[in-house]
Amino acid sequence: MSELRITDTNSVNDSKGRAFGLEGNDFIYVLIAFVVSLGAYLVFAFLFRVGMAVALMFSVPVLVAVLAWVLLFRHNKPEGYAEDFFDDLVNGEGWSLSAPVSANSPQKESHAQ
Repeated sequence: MSELRITDTNSVNDSKGRAFGLEGNDFIYVLIAFVVSLGAYLVFAFLFRVGMAVALMFSVPVLVAVLAWVLLFRHNKPEGYAEDFFDDLVNGEGWSLSAPVSANSPQKESHAQ
């Protein structure tokens, strides 16, 4: 015991964990959407007595929308990716490697005299 053995390990803050192939708590959104979709199907099919196709037409988009959100904007993406993506869409501004040219810039010459 005279020598301290050091090993590389993953600390708890390095990994959020995985469930059903999704990192962190992303599976909870899909699970809740599945339950809501199944509940909506049962309400439409058995309580309102509509056809199976109509019940599916109203219940499946809930699951598909949440699953698409998780897979496109949360799965294997950095923290805050969705917020940055929609902020960029709304503001129309993003980051760029080239500096913006301002009105007082020497790159723009004014010929008005």
